[in-house]
Amino acid sequence: DLAKPPVNEPREPEQFLMQAPQGNPLLLSHTLQELLSKDSVQVELIPEKKGLFLKHVEYEVSSKRFKCSVYRRYNDFVVFHEMLLQKFPYRMVPALPPKRMLGADREFIESRRRALKRFINLVARHPPFSEDVLLKLFLSFSGSDVQNKLRELVQGVGDEFMTCRLATQAKDFLPADIQAQFAASRELIRNIYNSFYKLRDRAERIASRAIDNASDLLIFGKELSALGSDTTPLPSWAALNNSTWGTLKQALKGLSVEFALLADKAVQQ
Repeated sequence: DLAKPPVNEPREPEQFLMQAPQGNPLLLSHTLQELLSKDSVQVELIPEKKGLFLKHVEYEVSSKRFKCSVYRRYNDFVVFHEMLLQKFPYRMVPALPPKRMLGADREFIESRRRALKRFINLVARHPPFSEDVLLKLFLSFSGSDVQNKLRELVQGVGDEFMTCRLATQAKDFLPADIQAQFAASRELIRNIYNSFYKLRDRAERIASRAIDNASDLLIFGKELSALGSDTTPLPSWAALNNSTWGTLKQALKGLSVEFALLADKAVQQ
């Protein structure tokens, strides 16, 4: 007889049952401050070079709640996101930033880092997600096979409502005018999204102009500094004497410092 392939040991369903929330589960029982205090996660870039041509970007992910730092790559975030979607198919899992295969410039990498930070903080402060073992593993597991560990946690468990005690009572919590409420909510969300999209576009244009302005101020200051540092002696026919010219050069150097400060402030805006 052929040997039977090994199978995972069955796990008791009770192990994965979620605690039923108190009161109406349709109402959020947390204040904004309580949600923000759940965790604060930092995501910092760690450039890493592999081989002669290919470069991979690694991130240091630090959780204030779990008091630890781990290293993650973009693909680790992708698997974590996929497992959240698989386990919580009826919830609004935050979206991940896109992956660019080749030619990722510094601006794109920094933009994606900020987006990953927003993503992981939204997940870490989401009431159900924040208490799930997936998040704890992603933020605290320091091994090299985090992707396999994440998949193992979800394997054979089923989605959230297969193990939730409220699943059999779900219809009882739905209001009679649920379709009308959904329609109104969709319209409101669409309007909010369109407004924030326009605001983001304008903010990016303002930031771009600020960067250009800072660059011009810096160049202006450098030219003033170069002029103030010129050591070429005055010709005999010059109307200015050396003392007056020296005073002017000192003033130009002082102005160059002021322009450098203005450039720094423009970048920070």
